[in-house]
Amino acid sequence: MINCINTYLTYRRATGFELYNDKYLLHSYARFADALGECFIRTSTAITWASQSSSVAQRDVRLKTLCRFARYIYLEDNRHELPPAGHFAYHKKRRLPYIYSDDEVNSLIEAALQLGTPDSLQPYTYANLIALLAVTGLRISEALKLQLPDITIDGLLIRNTKFRKSRLVPLHDSVEQGLERYIIRRQLCLSMSQAVFITDEGQQLSYSKVHYTFNKLLKSAKLTPQAGLDLPRLHDFRHRFAINALLHGSPDRKSVSQHMLALSTYLGHVNVYSTFWYLDAAPELLRDIAFESEKLLLGGAKK
Repeated sequence: MINCINTYLTYRRATGFELYNDKYLLHSYARFADALGECFIRTSTAITWASQSSSVAQRDVRLKTLCRFARYIYLEDNRHELPPAGHFAYHKKRRLPYIYSDDEVNSLIEAALQLGTPDSLQPYTYANLIALLAVTGLRISEALKLQLPDITIDGLLIRNTKFRKSRLVPLHDSVEQGLERYIIRRQLCLSMSQAVFITDEGQQLSYSKVHYTFNKLLKSAKLTPQAGLDLPRLHDFRHRFAINALLHGSPDRKSVSQHMLALSTYLGHVNVYSTFWYLDAAPELLRDIAFESEKLLLGGAKK
């Protein structure tokens, strides 16, 4: 079975998937089945193997990973069984995003400018990083991986990011000017790194360092979560951008469809369904949808 698994992984990687976890899990199943003397996928064995994980979420991941392989190998040999992917009835719950207000973003930027000494780069690095996340909707990983050559006259070139996609993110003139001022200040560090955002020592910022510093900024800016919600996150800047983009879009139905597609491309989503999730995160959007739906239904009833 190992040879079939390796062929399957090679095939899927050729289409752009990395599948590090898939390799580990499928090889784990192959060893488990081999110990039982089985050379074909069996539903009972698959469920027993998947059930070894301590959480329902992980059991679901294990079984669904095997199910994808099972569908592939079944086409070659129908002696394999097709386990039910929904056996554990697990449904992933999305965390409710924290939607920063304009004042809160400004407070975080002001708090960042108080970091370090006035002549250090750190305050400007964090202030510009937060500003860029807020106005572009970039993933934090994308912002930290930005290289100086990625800043072009047409916008930011986001290379080989999530789902191995690259895209061009246009920038407003004010954002371009802000980045230019930061780059001029950054060049005083004489860093050998090509990363846009660097430490005072000239090294590329790490996510762990940014996460730690951002939590300090939340306290300085006195941003506390609402009752029952988690602390605001760096990723929530992305949610803020997407929801604001949707709220300020044209209400025309055809324009909305085009706007959703453009936003999906801008955010680097693998498909537009990921973008539609932001509708759930904004009560204003749901209210507008309900209002338009009511008008449509009442209009239809009159006819």
